Formats: sequence, structure tokens, C-alpha cells
Amino acid sequence: MTKDVIALTPTMPDPATLLAGLYAGGPDLTVCTLADGAVLQLCTPEGVPLLSVEAPQLVHHPDEVRRLFGAQVPLPEGPFWWTEARATGSLPEAERLAASFAGRLTSALGGAVWPPDAAHTDVVPLPFPLTLPPVPEGRPPAVDIQTGRVSVVVQDRPVIALTTWLSDVLAETAGQGRALQLVTPPTSRVTLPTRAALAFGPHRWVVQHPESGYYDGLRGARLHWTDGAFTEEDGPDGTPCAADAFTATPALEGERQLVLSLCTVHPATADLVLGAALEVAWQHLTGAPPAGWSTAEPVNLAWSKRELTELARSRAQRGAPTFLITLGTPERPAIATTRIVHTPAGIEEHTTVALGYGPDDPLPLRALPELTKHLTAQHNLTNMLVTLRPARRDLTVVPHAEHAPISVAPLSAPRGAADTAGGQE
Repeated sequence: MTKDVIALTPTMPDPATLLAGLYAGGPDLTVCTLADGAVLQLCTPEGVPLLSVEAPQLVHHPDEVRRLFGAQVPLPEGPFWWTEARATGSLPEAERLAASFAGRLTSALGGAVWPPDAAHTDVVPLPFPLTLPPVPEGRPPAVDIQTGRVSVVVQDRPVIALTTWLSDVLAETAGQGRALQLVTPPTSRVTLPTRAALAFGPHRWVVQHPESGYYDGLRGARLHWTDGAFTEEDGPDGTPCAADAFTATPALEGERQLVLSLCTVHPATADLVLGAALEVAWQHLTGAPPAGWSTAEPVNLAWSKRELTELARSRAQRGAPTFLITLGTPERPAIATTRIVHTPAGIEEHTTVALGYGPDDPLPLRALPELTKHLTAQHNLTNMLVTLRPARRDLTVVPHAEHAPISVAPLSAPRGAADTAGGQE
């Protein structure tokens, strides 16, 4: 099992600071790069990776620390740099290497480390000669187990976000014809973008429960490892068995989520600006525009329709769709995922917006009819569905059965407009 350690620093780690951190293992190890230099790896003399370090990422939204780590890590006062290190599980000392790397970064630059009690600056002696199994060819660095059917990633974080490396693993795994199986303890929660990624295709969230064993965190089926993958256990009647830990629905004390699923279809013109429908919906429902956007978590960029349009246009020129995550403020929790595709009908934006409410928070239901009319008249809305259900206000997903959503109103564009859409996710 790999171990993650994350350094959050007020300034960008320069090459000298990164190398000083990597020297935590002494001078006998080597450094190599992957993904055109986006990943540094600390390796044995034989080339077996011990530690993988992602390129530092500037995050403009300090509240992302609270959203993804809770109160475990102090909230930064402004933008910060997120540097993530993953240690191999093949060597016990590798986890201490990751912790020393992060500790050296924050010792030089200030900031904080997650897990909060992990950081140190010691040199980590290694038991030379190192006898580690070689990494199979084609296995991504972040994958813990890979078989002919699946790639298994083991995570032990309070919140499992759709980070850049996890998104890359998903893409690589799918490209290899495998399914991703994400294994976590029952105390972990996943973000809505992570849930959306795992719910698509053959991927699976595997929960390792000390009493119930393994089960699917989204569907509830009991699982067992067979033929190189976690597969569902069938009961006497031949249908999958539900785990008791999944069916025990936690109390929510009045927390709710309002979810909008909407589709817009635009002509593919040179002056097209994307994200406008989402911005309008956000403004109607929260009283403010979105706070930020990104292609992964943590959400690191300030909200900009122009920038996300440029990204989508460049990807469309390569024949690739665009997946975006949009975030609100802590005062009104909201998060959205958007998939932008170029079809014969035009440029389609398929967006799901989730907003979290406490028991005393008013719901903006009266704004929905006006919002629908505006989106239809001004932003090429083809259809929109609004649902409400008991769920966590913080918009994370726990590995338990969810309450069924209730349709608030099947709002749609005028008859015939939806026929121009190429389909909705």
C-alpha cells in the first residue's frame, strides 16, 4: 500500500529545495522524471521507485484545505502550493522518506504537512542492498496492484478527491482496458467528482471494513478477491449480497442536497464562450458566481469562462472531451462537474450542480422557474432535472446507502429543443 504525504507551502518549492528534500534518503539513491518532468521519482540504484513527487500546484482557494482535510491542517491565509508525495508500500522506510521530504519543504518554506503528525527532517537510513520487486512494465507509479483485469489503488485519506494523479490513473487504466478499483477504510469519504468518475464504466470503490469485509461503497454489494479483481459475492438466490455496513444509513439531522442536471447545446462558433449557463445557475441559486474551477482536485484556479473555453477548444482540436470541476464558497457549499463534447449537434455542456443545505437553510426553489426560462432563452438549455434528497451538507459521499432523490420539477426547454442534444450523461 502506498502512503501519501502532502506539503502545503506559501511559496513554490524551487529545484534546490526539492532536491534537498529528496536527499532525505542519502546520496545513494537516484532521481528520474516521468510525464515530461511533471513527476520526480526517487529510485534505488537499480531504478525501482521508492517515492513519487508530483509537480507543485498553486491553489488559489485556501478553503480547499478545510474541504479536503477538515480541521487537521491549519487553514492557509492565502494562495498556497500543494506538493504531493507518494511512497511505495514495498519498503517500510519509504513512508518515512515521504514524511522527511515534506518536512524539509515546510522547514525551508513554512506551511503545513498532511498528515499533521508525519513531518520530520531526519535522514532516513535504508537497508542496503535494497531487494525490492521490480515495477511491472506499464504499471502507473500510483497503482499498488495491477492484474490483467484491474488496477488497484489503496488510499487512506479523510476525503478522497479526484486529484491529478488519480485522474491520470483512471485515464491510463481505461486506456489499458482495465478497471480502477479504489480501496479505502470505511472512515473515508469521496468527493462528488470522485464518485462521478468511479460510477462511470467498470470502476469500483472498494471499502475494507473490519467487520463486514470488503464491499462496494457506492452499490453496497459484498466483494471478494477472485481471478485478479474484487468481484461481487452472490447470495443463495444468485443476486449480489448487500453488506450490513452499507445498509446502515447514518443520521443526517436535516442536511440536504439540491442537485441540478442540465444540458446546453451551442453552435460551434468562433466567439462561443462556455460556462455561462453554469455561472447563471450558480448566481441564481447562491447569490454569487462560482469561486473557482479546475480539471482535478484541489480546485486551484479562479473562476474564468474565457480560460475554461480556451482549454475546451484546445482539447476539441485534438478530438478530446473536456471534464471540469467548479467550486463555490464554504458559506454556500456547491460543486459542479461538467463534461464538454463536440457532437454533430454542436458543443454540448453536460453539467451536474450539487448544493448543500443545513436543516435551517432555505432552499431556492422559487428561483427555479425563472432560472429555467433564462437558460432556455439565453443559453441554449435543452433540458434540466432538479432533485432533492437527504445527504451531507459538505457534499461528500459516505460508503452507505443513500436516500432516494425526489424530483423537484422536471424542468425542460420548449418542445423539440431537446432533440438537438446528442444525449445526456
